[in-house]
Amino acid sequence: MAERTYLIDSHCHLHDQEFFAPAAQLSGLKNAKLNRVDKIVCIGTDHQDSLNAQRFVHEHPESNLFWSYGIHPSEWQASRSTVDFKNQANPPIAIGEVGLDYHYGTSDKKQQIALLEEMLQLAIDQNLPLIFHVREAFDNFFAILGNFSTANLRGVVHSFTDNKKNLKRSLEHGFYIGVNGLATYSTLPLPPLDRILLETDAPFLSPVPYRGETNEPSRIKEIATWLATKLQLDLPVVIDQTTKNTEDLFGI
Repeated sequence: MAERTYLIDSHCHLHDQEFFAPAAQLSGLKNAKLNRVDKIVCIGTDHQDSLNAQRFVHEHPESNLFWSYGIHPSEWQASRSTVDFKNQANPPIAIGEVGLDYHYGTSDKKQQIALLEEMLQLAIDQNLPLIFHVREAFDNFFAILGNFSTANLRGVVHSFTDNKKNLKRSLEHGFYIGVNGLATYSTLPLPPLDRILLETDAPFLSPVPYRGETNEPSRIKEIATWLATKLQLDLPVVIDQTTKNTEDLFGI
């Protein structure tokens, strides 16, 4: 297969008008193309936000956009309904972002766990990969995964911010790891290149030298460049492999 010379933003929120006005959305799409970011995945964070991502993708057929259906652990109170995407014309490519987040305490621990179990079953029923958000909760996360057939679970741990032990455990489960701008100004452990998905999490986590600014999909290029330097690899090697990883996981 020919070398992939384009990039993919595997995780962003460009569809969300709370962060991006319509003009900024169009600018973000244009800048992405100018920087060879040819595919973008818009990530749902609750039922309505997921449908907004679906609509945004539908409204920009020329931009090679994709969307995911998910309910973020902090949104466990958000309304949701039974969903079945198998016969939709524009189905999601993944379930996420879903997971556990204990950073602000564990008062809603039971509710978060129940939501994660629901989302795991949804992914299995729909035969879709998962996009995980796990923050200060890996022990519970892996315990819950143990209640499901791991053969039916595939996915990416988005924006990994934990230690080497939990990185190793994530890789042993066969998961990919999302690497974003946070890596450019921290000392996080890195997985092997063949397990990395590049992501911006735009509008958050803008990479150096844009730290503190509103992030956008075009800055995947900065993350790829940083990663090539960090791993002492040629940039085309990093682009080719991370793009392949994303396409393999999501089937895009």
